[in-house]
Amino acid sequence: MKNLSFWALALLISALGASSCKNDKDDNPVTGFGEVEIEFDHRAGDDALDFGTEYTNAAGEKLTFTAFDYFISNIVLVKDDGTEYTVPKDDSYFLIKHDDVDSREIKLSNVPAGDYTGLKFMIGVDSAKSVSPVSERTGVLDPAGAASGMYWSWNAGYIFVKVEGTSPSAPANPSAGGNIFQYHTGLFGGYDSPTLNNLKTMNMTVPDEAAMVREGETPHFHLFVDVLEMFKNPTVISVATNPTSHAGPFSKTVADNYADMFSIDHVHNH
Repeated sequence: MKNLSFWALALLISALGASSCKNDKDDNPVTGFGEVEIEFDHRAGDDALDFGTEYTNAAGEKLTFTAFDYFISNIVLVKDDGTEYTVPKDDSYFLIKHDDVDSREIKLSNVPAGDYTGLKFMIGVDSAKSVSPVSERTGVLDPAGAASGMYWSWNAGYIFVKVEGTSPSAPANPSAGGNIFQYHTGLFGGYDSPTLNNLKTMNMTVPDEAAMVREGETPHFHLFVDVLEMFKNPTVISVATNPTSHAGPFSKTVADNYADMFSIDHVHNH
């Protein structure tokens, strides 16, 4: 009888505790707005990317990188309950450049409070913005300003990803003064006539702790961006065979490869 009384009392206390926790959670819902930081940590395989260092691609060729720039846009944060917060479109275009350290960390403001376990964004500049009046393309999208090195004036379109460098395996390029490789990838499907559509959308899940957005707290998504993935999967790209790619058919191969070079390594909550 004593044992039965003990277990009955224990169950009652447990039930009351659960009810109390539930009521506390209901009485104190997560509200308000906060900020989110996203860091793009550039890698070359297992190593940090350094423009002065030689790396080896999947074809066994030695590469030294001199440029690694790309646009990201259309950012969406996914909560643990599956609901999504879409960053306002005009606040959702960023140009990330390896040789500009400040550009590799971006901040999103006025994010609704919540626990976020997913991150989506587009690699490139979407078709609607690409064909909008130039007066509406300011900041990093200004073809005459910040985007001047990431825009094809002859093709009226943005370069989504730019990768350049040198390699003893690449054929000599007298006009460039060396053995170079150069991959400038764009094309959003065309305006007056159809083209390839090399826009890619990333959809990533946080591997462990959710990003907890609260007033006065700024979680930090730490992403790895592996430039060597562009030469690896699903097609091994050889700089000896294909040292350059711009708006031609091979650009699809390049875009399909760089579509998986992003991953979330971890999240800092602070």
